[in-house]
Amino acid sequence: MLKSLKRIFELYDEILSLPHKQEVARELRDEDDLFLLLIYSDMLGIPNPAFYYTLELYPYIIEKFHDWHLRMGMEKSPLEGIRCC
Repeated sequence: MLKSLKRIFELYDEILSLPHKQEVARELRDEDDLFLLLIYSDMLGIPNPAFYYTLELYPYIIEKFHDWHLRMGMEKSPLEGIRCC
């Protein structure tokens, strides 16, 4: 009984959130794009006062860089130090 009630609540939640899943995914992708721009801004020529602290994040986000620069409309990597294409 308890499992079926829990499943009903899960189904209800899925039905309510279904129309908004694309919007939420788009907002999360936009936040990621802005974050990556902040991280790589110093390499792109935009001053970043927190550049020293963001260096620690590079190994974790380098895999996302290729998808990011393609979404931003850059055919090739704009950074000389990072070759992904």
